[in-house]
Amino acid sequence: MELSILHAIQSLHHPVLDQIMIGVFNNFVGSIGQLWIVIGLVLLLIPKTRKCGAAVLLSYVASYLIGNVWLKDLIARPRPCAVDETVSMIVKKPSSFSCPSVHTYLAFSSAMAIYHYYRKAGIGVFVFAALVGFSRMYFFVHYPTDVLFGAVLGILTAFVVCVLWDKICSSIKRK
Repeated sequence: MELSILHAIQSLHHPVLDQIMIGVFNNFVGSIGQLWIVIGLVLLLIPKTRKCGAAVLLSYVASYLIGNVWLKDLIARPRPCAVDETVSMIVKKPSSFSCPSVHTYLAFSSAMAIYHYYRKAGIGVFVFAALVGFSRMYFFVHYPTDVLFGAVLGILTAFVVCVLWDKICSSIKRK
């Protein structure tokens, strides 16, 4: 069923859309989601958003370690492009396993961290995160459940990080 969904998404390909998707979601976001590091650092440099920036960066590190270092090899799910090699790839075929989608994990983790401190901005980042997840299926490198799992893990990871970060910041203020 998941391959059927992915094949349906493949019918959306168009040269202009392909270039937009590659430019925004492959190059701009970065191979390991460097966009979120940049956003976290920018927020960290501004005194008013410093707490949020730290939460974005802490969430990124936790998500990367849990998703890329631990879960991918533990789950060891082959990517759709490794299972069905008949689909023309418009991005380089990744060599790592498929689940979870770490791009999606990092995007939703960052979105949740921003949402925790700035609701309106966070909603916009959640929309962008959903597009990141969609791009992973568009590129035929992740199954829908990989993307869903990455999104849920990202939200949960960042929620825990933000709650702990708030407690740490509160205890420092009290001293």
